Amino acid sequence: MSFFNNNAEIILFAAQIDLDQVKTQFEKLFIVQRYRDAVHIEMPKGHFFIFDYGVLVAWGVNPAKQDQYLTVLKHIAKGVNPAQTDRYEFVKAGKESSQLVIVDNQLSLPNVQVDSLLTLSHAFAQSAKLQYFEILAEHTISNNQYLINTLSQTGKLPLSRRALAKLRGLLLQTRSDIMLHYRVLDTPEFFGDFPVVEHLYLSLSRYLELKPRIELLNLKLQTMHDLYDMLAAEQNHKHLSFLGSIVIILIATEIGLFFFG
Repeated sequence: MSFFNNNAEIILFAAQIDLDQVKTQFEKLFIVQRYRDAVHIEMPKGHFFIFDYGVLVAWGVNPAKQDQYLTVLKHIAKGVNPAQTDRYEFVKAGKESSQLVIVDNQLSLPNVQVDSLLTLSHAFAQSAKLQYFEILAEHTISNNQYLINTLSQTGKLPLSRRALAKLRGLLLQTRSDIMLHYRVLDTPEFFGDFPVVEHLYLSLSRYLELKPRIELLNLKLQTMHDLYDMLAAEQNHKHLSFLGSIVIILIATEIGLFFFG
């Protein structure tokens, strides 16, 4: 198995991509294998692993070719965004090693077989998608932090009912977008077919701190949920106050008509 270089690049480029379309697009040029939730493309020098949640993991691919094929992938993807890229170096360990060793972003691989590379690609791809979720949640919380501060200081929010409704909608949409794709953070079904390589996934997952990062993301999602509830309560309060004002005006009008009508 040959490589153009010893770089593994992880690229988040879209919200999602149809893997059947990927297979159709590339199978006339390369050897293509469809897995449960990924497509493997074997090139003359290097390997592509594409995941349906918009992540490409490239092992030892010519950078120029990589950019060329990434452009093709973007044309058939949905929710294309500026590429978010991470890079690692990898080497093949000696025959006596059966474990993955990671030091300073360099991976020493026990072998470079396709099932091992796909296993590691799963962890890399999940980390890239998780990073996107982390940034999205953090920005949403930061952008709405002033609401918490204002409410704690004044006891109310200086926003119209329409503005509150819009904020609630944006908050709900962001949280729903994350929850909709949250399944990608589960242990891949791939290991049901290839349990012998799961230890490689677990080793890289620990290095990438997937589990504690997922737990932290859950806390951020709960914060977003609490923000949503707070805005909902404030909007209901404003609505009740508005109805109360109407009732008072109607009563005052009826009294006025009674005495002066």
